[in-house]
Parts: sequence; C-alpha cells; structure tokens
Amino acid sequence: MEKEIKMIGLDLDGTLLDSRKELSPYTREVLAEAIEKGVTVLVATGRPLYGVPGELLDFPGMRYVLTANGARIIDHGDHDRILWEQVLPEKEAADILRTLQEYDTISEVFCGGQGYIRREDYERIDQYVPAAPMAEYIRRTRCVVENVARALEEHKNDGVDKVQAIFRNPEEQEEARRRVEAMGRYAVSGAMGNNLEINAPDVNKGNGLVKLGQLLGIRQEEIMACGDGSNDIAMIRMAGLGVAMGNATEAVKEAADYVTETNDEDGAAKAIAKFVCGKEER
Repeated sequence: MEKEIKMIGLDLDGTLLDSRKELSPYTREVLAEAIEKGVTVLVATGRPLYGVPGELLDFPGMRYVLTANGARIIDHGDHDRILWEQVLPEKEAADILRTLQEYDTISEVFCGGQGYIRREDYERIDQYVPAAPMAEYIRRTRCVVENVARALEEHKNDGVDKVQAIFRNPEEQEEARRRVEAMGRYAVSGAMGNNLEINAPDVNKGNGLVKLGQLLGIRQEEIMACGDGSNDIAMIRMAGLGVAMGNATEAVKEAADYVTETNDEDGAAKAIAKFVCGKEER
C-alpha cells in the first residue's frame, strides 16, 4: 500500500490517547518523527478546543486543530485563528437541546470551544460515564452552569459548535436519534457508544480534513486518518489511507483500509511508523 502521506488526522479518545487518557512516550516519538519529515500532523477530535490536552496543543510542529467533529478548523499557531467553521444556528440548537432534555440524559452545549453542563448533571456524571478517565475529562473541561439553555442564549454569538447528550437507556438514545434526524439534515454521530453529538449539516471530520488539505495544498489521497468511533467513519472513508484502531467498532473497521493495534498498544503510532516513517511494526 504505497501512498505518499502529507497530512495525518488523529482522533483522541480511543485512538491517540490510551485508556488513561495519556499520550505514551513511543507515540510522542513517532509524532515528532513524522513532523520532522514535513508531514502535517493534527488532532481531529469531537472535543471542543478547550478539551484538547495542552501537551498536544503545544506539541512542537502541531499547528492545526480540527475540533467538534470538524465544525471548526483552528490555527493554534496563529493565536487560535479560525480558518473555517460551520456552526449550528442558535434557534435550531435550542430546539435540539429541548428534544434531548426530554430523555434521561446529561445534555450539553458547546459554544466557542467551551462545553457547558448543568450543575445537577455535573454532580452525577459517573452514573452516565462509567469509565473513570472519561468522567474525569468531562469534569475537568466543562463550565458548570445552572441552566444549559440559558448558557446557550448567553454564548450564542461565540458560535454553537455542537449539542451533545449522554444516555443511560439505549432505546431512548435510538428514539432521540430518530427524532433529531427528522428535524433537519443535521450530522448526528457519537464517540462514546451511549452519546449523540449533533452538528450542523455536512459537518464531519472527513470534510474538515479535506477542507484543511485544500487550504494547505494537500490532496485528499495524501491524507491519512486514524480513529475508533462512529464520528471517525467519514474521515476514515474519505482519507487516502484510513486506519481503524484494534479497539474500533466493527463499522469503523469495515470502513478502513488498514486495522492497527489498540490504543493501549500504541496502534496509531505503529501505523504512522509503518506508513509514514517506513519502519517495521515493533
């Protein structure tokens, strides 16, 4: 599989980060080597900007960040200048939020790179997110408010990146998905299995990577993407080289050109070492 890779888009949770939400020394080493070769390496995440770990925002040579499933492309190397964005209209976001709040959920809004969560929900995160590292990430990165709908109204001018809901009941999750999809051509995905992430129409990581490639003069076939969840499928399908993690869902693996090892086995770094750095997998 001979491809010249000039850009690599990397999901975070379940992909670049291990189960403890950490970046391994080997992964740091491989990222640095790819950057040294002149490859544009960037995070392509469902997280808002303020949810991206500082060690990646400040990683030498990693200039660009694709956040909120592709709703924003940010030049972190130029004072977080927004190169491109496609956000939800505030009224539509409010309608989506009201619909999701009819269910047993933790419902959040993300405006201007910041996530807002209701205080009551913040205090019961563990009931919806059993994985301790993910629950801790949410606690660490959210702004706690008394009313999420009011926060949406107050911060609408920052741009509504996305609306998210985390469910306890799979049947309610599926019903809510159908209702939201019937409301408009929204991009509905999820990274945690029990969540829904709602973005503006046509927003996905694949379109985001292709758009950044156009801005940088990089062709679609020169892009590599690594991911594990449903919100990664578009970029894995659209990339010249789509890589699924060993821990990815079956749908992601079916969309991929190559399946690497799990995120706890440095799978993303091993794929980069193989296809970009020309090294045998260790």
